[in-house]
Amino acid sequence: MPQPVLHILSLIQTPALAEACVQSLRGGRYQLVSLDPAAAPLEQLEQHRDDVDGILLEEDAVDGGLFRNLHDLGLELPAVLIGPISGEVQFHHAEVRLPPDQVEQLSYSLDAAVSRFLRSTSQPAVADAAAASTDGWKLSNRLKGRLGYLGVYYKRDPARFLRNLETQERMELLGSLQRTYRDLLISYFKNPAAANQAIESFVNTAFFADLPIIKMVEIHMNLIEEFRKQLLLKGQKDDFLQDYRLALIDIMAHLCEMYRRSVPPDLPILPESGIESPSHSA
Repeated sequence: MPQPVLHILSLIQTPALAEACVQSLRGGRYQLVSLDPAAAPLEQLEQHRDDVDGILLEEDAVDGGLFRNLHDLGLELPAVLIGPISGEVQFHHAEVRLPPDQVEQLSYSLDAAVSRFLRSTSQPAVADAAAASTDGWKLSNRLKGRLGYLGVYYKRDPARFLRNLETQERMELLGSLQRTYRDLLISYFKNPAAANQAIESFVNTAFFADLPIIKMVEIHMNLIEEFRKQLLLKGQKDDFLQDYRLALIDIMAHLCEMYRRSVPPDLPILPESGIESPSHSA
């Protein structure tokens, strides 16, 4: 069965970035509906409110007041914000942040944004608030109806698994993940909020791309070795680098939690094929 096409409003001001986003999503489940960056974004969003399933924003293309206005109008959508890893929340707590040099991960970030949005609206307190807003409730139910109760969270697309990508695409994705991991390590002890955003970005892609654990460890070790060489060239000690093992452990813990949540609730446990159930007869 073909996957449903999800329409994503796109407000990207930088032409090269806009083109990179289009190329990153080609042939996938997401179709971008581009807005005119020169026109009033709020009016355009209202015009498309019944036709779209999410939003993609270049953070520098809008001012902070837009997010407040969207809240006031009940126009909270699954959102990916392209901007620096800062640790700040601009739109809502289910948003996904993606740096502009990591656009290769955009489709995986959109997967994560949709599933996080559905999980957040499934929580009792949030669901009650959404029910009070006809538009918010309608969007949540529409997504659930099209994608299933937990959305794409456990319905990953095998065609986008790392092992199934073409060689060039696979190398680009791994390079992008390495940049994400570098952001993580740089901010890990300096800015916990930014590090947490980088962890979420890395884990989102690792989960939806089915990144092997051994490849994750390889990315970590390669970056630590790169840092060690730089320190040695400067004549500085490198003992503290071993502390960054905590970052890898953190990544593993977050990824395990994603896999735990990916199991649908009340999934029946069936006997393995070819193994008969034990007889209850006397």
